[in-house]
Amino acid sequence: MRLDIGPATIENCIREAGIGFMFAPNHHAAMRHVGPARQELGIRTVFNLLGHCRTRRSQPTIARCLSDRWVEPMAHVLKHLGSERAWVVHGHDGMDELTTTGPAKWQSSENEVEVFEVNPEDAGLERSEPSDLVGGSPEENAAALNELLDGAHNAYRDIVLLNAAAALYICNKVSSLKEGVEVSALAIDDGGARKALTNLVDVSNRDAE
Repeated sequence: MRLDIGPATIENCIREAGIGFMFAPNHHAAMRHVGPARQELGIRTVFNLLGHCRTRRSQPTIARCLSDRWVEPMAHVLKHLGSERAWVVHGHDGMDELTTTGPAKWQSSENEVEVFEVNPEDAGLERSEPSDLVGGSPEENAAALNELLDGAHNAYRDIVLLNAAAALYICNKVSSLKEGVEVSALAIDDGGARKALTNLVDVSNRDAE
């Protein structure tokens, strides 16, 4: 899909495909200026945290956190900014998302900042080994995504289901992570997810600004 698209095209993607993608450097006006310096440093900095703290108070948010030590501070920042329903997540394996290799810390800032621990078993999923989730080249990663959308049952599918379930749950579309996994699995198995991706690519190229 095209990444160099503006708000109007993204709006069309959401309307027609049901999904939109905002490439951060194109839409974080202030953060764009620190991009070259971040690349030159080659290490994670506070800017890796700031991008996830930009949210509208009325919108449910899942903020990915790069380090366990920053989960609680980020949750307090989001609460201070007025977030009504936000989670900050970090996996024990270092992933900045919910993981299927073991527990993940999940910090909520809905009313009070609370700490939870989420295991894949809580969502009806089996645990994976970190080696099962190692990526590769862009071509290899694209192939893995295509296999997933074509119905492959593997560790990639499980971690996608878990994080999709979290998004559905925080938006009050399902009553539990387990139900969210079931809904997400159906979207893959009935071809809905594949159709959404195809439409996203088509619309982003058709209406590129």
